[in-house]
Amino acid sequence: MLQVLKQCGDDLRRENIMKQAANLHDLEIPTMLPGIKVNTSPTNYHPIRQMQLAKFDGTSWVRFGDVITGAGN
Repeated sequence: MLQVLKQCGDDLRRENIMKQAANLHDLEIPTMLPGIKVNTSPTNYHPIRQMQLAKFDGTSWVRFGDVITGAGN
């Protein structure tokens, strides 16, 4: 939401907020896994289209392999 408001600048009308929310490009959020980026467009509102596999080693989850990007990216 912070990025959307930054992109809005001084124009906080609903129309502009929705336009900016539908135009996020390669936004990296600190609470997400490294390499996972948020992207939206006017035709695709699904912000997260990447993932990384993990396995439980008996104590904790351990990530392995590269970040996987879904179809359409």
